[in-house]
Amino acid sequence: MTKNNSKRRLLTFGLTVLALGAALPAAAQGYQVRAWPARQSVPEFATRDMTGHLWRLRDLKGRAVLINFWASWCEPCLNEMPSLQTVAELYGPDTLVVLAVNFKLSIPTIQNFVQKTALQLPVLPDPQGLVARQWGVKAFPTTVLVAADGKVRSVVQGEVDWTDQPASRLLQALF
Repeated sequence: MTKNNSKRRLLTFGLTVLALGAALPAAAQGYQVRAWPARQSVPEFATRDMTGHLWRLRDLKGRAVLINFWASWCEPCLNEMPSLQTVAELYGPDTLVVLAVNFKLSIPTIQNFVQKTALQLPVLPDPQGLVARQWGVKAFPTTVLVAADGKVRSVVQGEVDWTDQPASRLLQALF
């Protein structure tokens, strides 16, 4: 084999490794991102948080929105919560709204969790799982990413560190 052929093969191998590495960060970190189906309608989102405030997706136009579906019995959900809090604080509510929709827990159980963890995000109870069902959520955590123009861009299934670079790219696409 000539020296040039060896260099070409090594370069090709290196480029392949780089391409694979760029394509795999989400899967390697344990979450999957899928686009919102173009023909699928967006469910109406009108849900009250623990303080009684009514959150409607249409009222949040102009801001990016993360709708995170979680449960306190879900360890990946609990692991993800601090990074959701951090990213909400980092961008601020005028740029990014993070809503934490709790799946099928009682109000006292949710209140206990919020108090114990000092969670500052708006927590929206979903005691019968109706909101999760409307949005097609079948696994936890699941986060729906809504762009500032009000259009759902994608759905992320699995635990995400919302402060890392791959997640930051997902967020930047919403602004």
